[in-house]
Order: sequence, then C-alpha cells, then structure tokens
Amino acid sequence: MPPINPPMRVKILGSGTCVPSLQRSSCSAAVSFDDTVFLLDIGPGTMRRLLEANISIFDVTHIGLSHFHPDHSGELVSFLFANKYPDGSLRQKPLTIIGGSGFLSFFQKLSDAYGDWIDAGGKLELIEMADTPIDERGFPGFSVQTSPVRHRPESIAFRINGPNKTSVVYSGDTDVSENLIWLAADTDVLICESALPEGLKVEGHLTPALAGEMASRANVKRLVLTHFYPECDRVDIEKQCRSTYAGALELARDLLCLTLEGKS
Repeated sequence: MPPINPPMRVKILGSGTCVPSLQRSSCSAAVSFDDTVFLLDIGPGTMRRLLEANISIFDVTHIGLSHFHPDHSGELVSFLFANKYPDGSLRQKPLTIIGGSGFLSFFQKLSDAYGDWIDAGGKLELIEMADTPIDERGFPGFSVQTSPVRHRPESIAFRINGPNKTSVVYSGDTDVSENLIWLAADTDVLICESALPEGLKVEGHLTPALAGEMASRANVKRLVLTHFYPECDRVDIEKQCRSTYAGALELARDLLCLTLEGKS
C-alpha cells in the first residue's frame, strides 16, 4: 500500500560557504512534505536554487536560521522583499521564521533598516527558540526541535519530525557538540557541516572525521556532509569521514535530492 502521506524530500540548495563559487551556493536546504516547505538557512544564492529545484518562494512556509552569519541568513531580506512582488497577493500561505537566542532583536534591526520593504502584510510569524538543551514547537503535521550548538551564542541545530515517522536534522555551523548528538539520535538524515579537511580544523567547525564520529554516536541512518570550504574539494572527504563512520554517506552538492519514504 502507498504511504499514508507523501514522502519527505530533502534538497540541498547550497553546499558552500561565504567563498564565492559557481558550483556551491551559500548554506541552505529545503525539507518538503505535504504542503510544507521548510528552508534551513537562507544564504546568498538560495532563491536561484529554489527556482532550479522547481520550488516557488511562495511555497515556502517556514525558514529556520541556524545562526546570523551572512552566509546562512544573507538572503532573508531579499526573500521577504521578493514576496511583495507585485503587490503581496501571491503569498497565500503564512510564513514562519525561527531562530535562536536574540532572533527577535536581530529581526527588529532588519526591520529598522528596511521598514515595510520586508513587511509580510500580516502573514509573518517570528519564533525565538529557548536556549535550553531541547526546545520543541508543534505545527500541523510535524514538529520542530532545536538545541544550542557550539559556534555562535545564537547557534542552534534543527530537527524536523515529519510524516510517517521521518526526521531530518540540520547541524548549522558547529564544533563537536553533545547537544547535536542527542538531537540527531536515530534520525533518518543528518545534514552536518564539514567545513575543512583533517589537519585544517578551526574553532567552531568540524572536519569529516569529527562529523562522522558524531553521526556514529547518534546512530543516524544517513549522513550528508555539507558547508565545504574550497580546501575540501582538493582532498578525499569521503575517505576521511569513513575513518569514523560506516553508514550511508552523501557529500552534498547543490540540488542534491533525497527522498524519505518513512515507516509504517
């Protein structure tokens, strides 16, 4: 028998960083199911990739910001401005934007700068998640859990628990984090940053082996490494990750698509 609900689909919209690249846009992923399209981060290049993925900006129902660095949030203003064309009437669905500690203040400063250019005409809800090990919010047909991770004071990882017992976890930028391991426990897909190769690690970011180690401890079913700086394209990232992780593995590329059928 077919699944009760349509499958959950994950599309990598941006697998890169702040470094300009023709192959890799800045950070973003889209998780879609039923009538929900949930963007995880919205770095520069996201709207173009949405078009290439056949997703309208007006179909996006939720945006989760892992933190406020421009390569993760830089296209938020442009996105909201584009939603006003030609007169705001094309957006029928409400839009919910979720961020970590300080998000409401961050958004207020954007509003102070851009005014009604980013006014969503009463269709916008803002949620600031609590700075606790796990915060959870329920929405029709799914729930979102977040947990602080080690990068910026506002940094959070997201877990989307969708239909048919499917789940996706998105790390955002992070160093080794016990919170992320707890949040990602037994998830179908962990989209995890792996910014730099072994031997080039910097504070606040992971290497392939460290990402693999956390995925192994969390017993994730599929690991997707992403957020690659150019140095990652010069080495065997998969081999480095395999030193600590033996499960299903994907190296993210822009427009990579995964389908999760779920469980009965």
